[in-house]
Amino acid sequence: MISVQSRQFQQIAVLGLGTSGLATARALLSGGAEVSVWDDDPNARKEALNENIALANPATIDWTGQDALVLSPGVPLTHPTPHPAAAAARASGKPVIGDIELLFENASGAKLVGVTGTNGKSTTSALIHHVLQFANITAQIGGNFGPPVLSLDPVLSTTTVVLELSSYQLDLIDKAAFDVAVFLNLTPDHLERHGDIDGYAKAKKRIFRNPRGAQQVAVIGVDDDYGMAIASELSEKDGWNVIRVSACQETPNGIHVIDGFLTDQEGKSFDVSAIGPLRGKHNWQNVAAAWAVARTYNITSEKIAASLKTFSGLPHRLETVAKINNIGFVNDSKATNVEATSHALALLDDIYWIAGGVAKEIQLATALPHLNHVRHAYLIGEAAEEIALELEKIRIPVTHSGDLYTALKEAHADAVVDDLPSPVVLLSPACASFDQFSNFEQRGDYFRRLVLSLAAGHET
Repeated sequence: MISVQSRQFQQIAVLGLGTSGLATARALLSGGAEVSVWDDDPNARKEALNENIALANPATIDWTGQDALVLSPGVPLTHPTPHPAAAAARASGKPVIGDIELLFENASGAKLVGVTGTNGKSTTSALIHHVLQFANITAQIGGNFGPPVLSLDPVLSTTTVVLELSSYQLDLIDKAAFDVAVFLNLTPDHLERHGDIDGYAKAKKRIFRNPRGAQQVAVIGVDDDYGMAIASELSEKDGWNVIRVSACQETPNGIHVIDGFLTDQEGKSFDVSAIGPLRGKHNWQNVAAAWAVARTYNITSEKIAASLKTFSGLPHRLETVAKINNIGFVNDSKATNVEATSHALALLDDIYWIAGGVAKEIQLATALPHLNHVRHAYLIGEAAEEIALELEKIRIPVTHSGDLYTALKEAHADAVVDDLPSPVVLLSPACASFDQFSNFEQRGDYFRRLVLSLAAGHET
């Protein structure tokens, strides 16, 4: 645990008692703060009571005696409406921050690498962490991916902390800054929490908000207009070394991957197309970004290339679960928007596609070039009807399966009957999971269990 010494003797309210909220409360108490906690869910408050942590509702307490509100990322700060506690703290002139801010205050000697973007954050963060460890550099990983940041081991001046940062987390930083800031891409997502695409982009850009040291590194994906504009803007600012990365175009003085061949800043070329967990153009951008970060540590290109071959990938991201006879089963539950799903559709053929859940946006334009790879769609969750209307326009057969169990059963049965050489049953929902599951991990885990049960010759 990282003890939050920076808030010693302060009165801090913590709202949200998931894993990050409880870790924050423990770290603050360890550092000598006076802490009260709250969650709107009575069941979540029980854990705090079990640990003898004081409960107080920050929406109704007297804020004159408080120093700050630490908000969990899942709690609305501004949109669709601010949580009453956030509104009360701000009305009293008190800062509303997150655990990333507290980490920054108490890890002054460590090197901080922040990674954000709509898609690819987790893979890129994990890949950076993997390459650093492969090169015997002490590194920890946390944030939106991995453990809560304040539950990490105490950090030393020789430690690098790799942080996956969501837009929600970036909204809650004040002075936090990063030695290396990675911005991968931006497409519409989480608009209900940011008002519109401009609000979402503004939150993501906060990763570059604050200075740290004489020189910071910005690794920026330039395969969309937002990334190109940010790279141009930062290039004009003192104190930033901007490294452009791309999976679509050559980047002078940057790193690009074209047709599976990576070219680095020294002009060296490496074939990354055959690395299974990193297949596909979207992953090549992730590789280029991780490569750029690794080079800032003076890790040789050859060592980086060797490390990539030992990367095992992450679950729920184009994860091959099993092959039953000639039918493949792929878990891409992390694809919670159409852009992410389009990458899976581009990579695979003869797809029996399971999609649906809570729609963030149902505009299939980005997936349209690859929908000819889909043999049949099996729709689940709230968005089923909306997706069906879009697919029927382009004459893709649709089955309203309703739930994941039924969808898998129907997709498998149809794949068996069609008897194609190498069909794939793909879970890539293009939607959030919250109508039927707690999160995308639970959804992917359930799919995996169903497939493995099917492979074993029985159902559960």
